[in-house]
Amino acid sequence: MMIGNLDTNRIGIIGPGRLGTSFAYKFGRDNKRVTLYYHDPDVCREINATKLNPRHLTQDLIKRLGSIDKVPRLSPKVYATNDLERVVEDSDFVVLALTMNRLPEFLHYLKPIIERKPSDTCIISPIKGLSVDETRNELITPSQLINNNLHNLKYKYEIVCIGGPFFDMDIALGNPVCVTVAGKKNLSAMIRDELICFNRRELTSYYNFDVVGVEACGSLKNIVANIKGLSDCLEMGDSLPGTIFTRSGVEIRSISKILGGSFQAFYSQAGVGDMYVTVSSYASKNYRYGRYFYELFNGNPIETHLKVMERIDGTPEGPNTIKNVYKYLERKNMYSPIFSCAYKIFNEGGSQKNIKELVLQACQFDKRSHEYIGVMSRIFYHLLPHFWYRRAKGFLSNL
Repeated sequence: MMIGNLDTNRIGIIGPGRLGTSFAYKFGRDNKRVTLYYHDPDVCREINATKLNPRHLTQDLIKRLGSIDKVPRLSPKVYATNDLERVVEDSDFVVLALTMNRLPEFLHYLKPIIERKPSDTCIISPIKGLSVDETRNELITPSQLINNNLHNLKYKYEIVCIGGPFFDMDIALGNPVCVTVAGKKNLSAMIRDELICFNRRELTSYYNFDVVGVEACGSLKNIVANIKGLSDCLEMGDSLPGTIFTRSGVEIRSISKILGGSFQAFYSQAGVGDMYVTVSSYASKNYRYGRYFYELFNGNPIETHLKVMERIDGTPEGPNTIKNVYKYLERKNMYSPIFSCAYKIFNEGGSQKNIKELVLQACQFDKRSHEYIGVMSRIFYHLLPHFWYRRAKGFLSNL
């Protein structure tokens, strides 16, 4: 792939949800030409006519700014269409603003278009979620899923990952945001200098070499936000959130390492930085999901989930991610009290009293007695970095 042939003024965005719309605002302000894809032609026509998204983000912008007259309009250079082939062929940079559960199906449509396209494509992935590779039965990140599906077209594309911390509302309004860019160094530098950092008073970035680590942190922190939002309703005092935050970090680091990432990603802004804002802000869909789930809980997690989703614009990735993560933890016999607690709360029936007990057990009855990584664990991490983890049971569970 020839990086020099890519034009940072040719941008396509797949999916005008909250995040896709916010990036359209940003790139439009920077005078970039943006082609926005959505399958519904009526939505596309309304976006082109009003320069507002009729389904996502606009109502929250009205609430934030006070009236629709104060809501910014998309740039005249932003054009919405339901012609996917046109979007991909006319764009050197394609932002996949999709949810993880929609990505596999969408890649089936994307693959033949990239194969026919005469020029190269840089895929930009801000996707937060983890999926299960059905062939190997392993947990994988968005970039790994994309590479698995497009493996025979590797000469035609490259992937760059965008990590947090960021909220779509801040990007849309031009508030100061600093993201993480992870991928091949030369291409990442091009995206940072000519695309993301076009106006550094609005959006700037740091580079991180660890694509998998950045994606793992961005996905797993959503589960933590679900738990944190819920625990804030439990009247258990002001100290417990610190334990939830730090002990979740232990589990995130371990899973990230097993997936092929590095420990250092968690200590970057894509790790602790992104997790901090996601678990502490009402702007976080995943934090609100946890709060609403407890408030609306009727003993049936499926019914409660549907009620919660009626109150949230967009899709919180945490609930879907924890299902895939928990299956993986069970298969690997991996000790993960916080994430196991999250799965049981959001997927198994019970009562609000039972929810409180599950959180208490996960935080106060961890069988690990020290914070640091012991000598034996350090040796195993060094010798078998993608294999070693504390087991839930068996002789390795006490190392």
